[in-house]
Amino acid sequence: MSEQKILVLTGASRGIGHATVKRFSSEGWRVLTCSRQPFDPRCPWPDAEANHIEIDLADPNMTIAAIESIKARTGGKIHALVNNAGISPKGPGGARLNTLDTDLRTWGHVFHVNFFASVILARGLQDELAAAKGAIVNVTSIAGARVHPFAGAAYATSKAALAALTREMAHDFGPMGVRVNAIAPGEVETSILSPGTDKIVEKLPLQRLGQPREVADAIWYLCSDQASYISGAEIEVNGAQHV
Repeated sequence: MSEQKILVLTGASRGIGHATVKRFSSEGWRVLTCSRQPFDPRCPWPDAEANHIEIDLADPNMTIAAIESIKARTGGKIHALVNNAGISPKGPGGARLNTLDTDLRTWGHVFHVNFFASVILARGLQDELAAAKGAIVNVTSIAGARVHPFAGAAYATSKAALAALTREMAHDFGPMGVRVNAIAPGEVETSILSPGTDKIVEKLPLQRLGQPREVADAIWYLCSDQASYISGAEIEVNGAQHV
């Protein structure tokens, strides 16, 4: 009997993260879900509660401490780490926070969750990833490459930094046999969408929102053996919005 593969996933409780849990679970993987939300008993997959780790990635000390908890549940191997957690704070009335009016503490909060947590987890779990010849996927954003009408400056720059980190990690983790890639979603139908997104969608070549499962499929592909020679790449999942 082949070993059950293990995914460690941050930002698992909704949207793209939730769809990713479903995708990997359907393939027989065990999914360790990490989110700042406590376990939700409505989650239908097997052993979901035992595989949930409550962690606030905004607190680096808590993130570092969680590594031991994750290691203890994995038996020495992690086949995939997906850094999906991300926050995009807004101003009063949902206003976009730009470089002029984003409080410094907000910059720090966003970067801890969207960027530094990915470094801490990947570095902390490197032995388990190497043992499995595993894969890391960082979830970036179209906002990391262009000014977006709703995504704020701290969010956008944290995602640009995460894209650059993907390149650096692909270089550093490659000799361990660990592949590191990113996916950059565009307008995907999740709770993070702002009012007015419909105006963006009208101008997209595909003229529709993406679905969380379509992003989860791209994550699955990059973690699968089908992508065994792909590392250091960032796949745009945005219906040609970037063109």
